[in-house]
Amino acid sequence: MKQPFYVLAVLLLSGISVFAQSKKDLDRQSIKDMCGCYKVTFKYTETFAPEIDYEKKLDYTAYALEWAEAIEDSKDHISLQHLLIVNDSMVIKHWRQDWDYENKDVFYYDKDNSWVFTSLPEDEVKGQWTQKVYQVDDSPRYSGSATWIHADGKHYWENTASSPLPRREYSKRSDYNVMERGNRQEITSYGWMHEQDNNKVVRADGEEDVLLAQEKGYNTYTKLPDEDCKVAQDWWKENKKLWKKVRKVWAEVYDREGAFTLKKSVEDSPMFMHFYKLNNDSSEAEIRELIEKFIAS
Repeated sequence: MKQPFYVLAVLLLSGISVFAQSKKDLDRQSIKDMCGCYKVTFKYTETFAPEIDYEKKLDYTAYALEWAEAIEDSKDHISLQHLLIVNDSMVIKHWRQDWDYENKDVFYYDKDNSWVFTSLPEDEVKGQWTQKVYQVDDSPRYSGSATWIHADGKHYWENTASSPLPRREYSKRSDYNVMERGNRQEITSYGWMHEQDNNKVVRADGEEDVLLAQEKGYNTYTKLPDEDCKVAQDWWKENKKLWKKVRKVWAEVYDREGAFTLKKSVEDSPMFMHFYKLNNDSSEAEIRELIEKFIAS
């Protein structure tokens, strides 16, 4: 019978790192630990502004019931779809977060509904996971690459990325145009926490960003029994065929490098409103035609 140290030596000599594989398994488990039924508390407060005459905005607090499901799960890719439950019966497709291991292709938000698609060096993403966040209609929001940390009983991922204004301020404010999001997603004993340290900045071509205000955010996800979110699970079963086609069409759109700009509205309606006209029988051609109406460049 071969001894453990002999097996380990063979693995190491053959170029297989058992420690790296164990680390990746922990990463995957942490990502999938964000699945399930949650009571979510959203809290934000502005903490600092460099200009003395800046008027601090009111704190924001909201509550929701949310279901998150792994809709794609392979060795190097996990996609989590979030669904909001309103008034115990109404379901709204919410954000989606995709996780890709040692991924080089990312998109960065610039400003004015424009993103830049680019590639990172292979050595820069070694051992990292890219998180790509999408809006309710699966259009882009923000992305970033970083390493999952597992130490001292903690499991978290941290990254800073530019994004459009959050929906809670998108239609209410025009005094800044980019949010620099400091994201920390940590798995906890009660569920998970999305902690944020955000900079609200004014960005213009050829100029340095101007900080308007800083903000602290806590999105607390407290785990509930899966059956508490059954209405969302049923909704996804009924609608997932459509959204699989939507993701496929968007993937074709995202297969690019360089600048990419979306119109904020067409026929006086934002993109997500147009998606209400689609259903499981809608073809990829119909979906592609809808999306292309919003592509400005």
